[in-house]
Amino acid sequence: MPRKMTRANAALLYERLSQSRPDPTTELHFKNPYTLVVAVALSAQATDEGVNRATGPLFKVADTPEKMVALGEKTLADYIKTIGLWRNKAKNVIALSQMLIDDHKSVVPRDREALEALPGVGRKTANVVLNVAFGEPTIAVDTHIFRVSNRTGLAPGKNPLEVELGLEKSTPDEYLQHAHHWLILHGRYVCKARTPECWRCVIADICQFKEKTLEPKAAKKAGKKKAPPGKLKTAKKKTKSKKAHA
Repeated sequence: MPRKMTRANAALLYERLSQSRPDPTTELHFKNPYTLVVAVALSAQATDEGVNRATGPLFKVADTPEKMVALGEKTLADYIKTIGLWRNKAKNVIALSQMLIDDHKSVVPRDREALEALPGVGRKTANVVLNVAFGEPTIAVDTHIFRVSNRTGLAPGKNPLEVELGLEKSTPDEYLQHAHHWLILHGRYVCKARTPECWRCVIADICQFKEKTLEPKAAKKAGKKKAPPGKLKTAKKKTKSKKAHA
């Protein structure tokens, strides 16, 4: 596990991510807080793109708890069968919709405990809903955020909760609102799981990850994919060059 990033570098990390993505937002499509809950619940072990393909047609016919319950589990399953674990997710969506009707007058609660009580809604989903629908400064730790937090040293942790609590401490107040999206988008498009694109990373010089990758052309020329510690300056220079042309 990398050593923890300093508070000064943590602030610098967010400053740079905020400059590269001034208006970060979720890539899941939704129409209201209810459809956001459904979309996030469906996104477990699935891609946002795959969920959006399924929910596009679904939300045209069922964008309220009442409409979803009326649709029924079998018909709902037909809409989402391209998504992983669709059978169980169909059951949960119908169940959570009925609970919203029965216990919350069809209104999505602005409360973590109440959200987590809904079928198929865990801490991560609750945090996303609180952040996106209600503007709460919560951080939902998915695989991308878990990876970025550990690689960079921003908030090292052995499990999502440890990382979440670490991020709450290491993230300056002015960046808390959008921290979730900056980190997830950075992990999705730059700090990728198998081959992080360190050569175009705006935080490469302060990141604690030792095995930084070279630009493909440079890696091919060097005859290796991983840059040794001495190559950190190369990645840093290329980051500046990219930023200068942005």
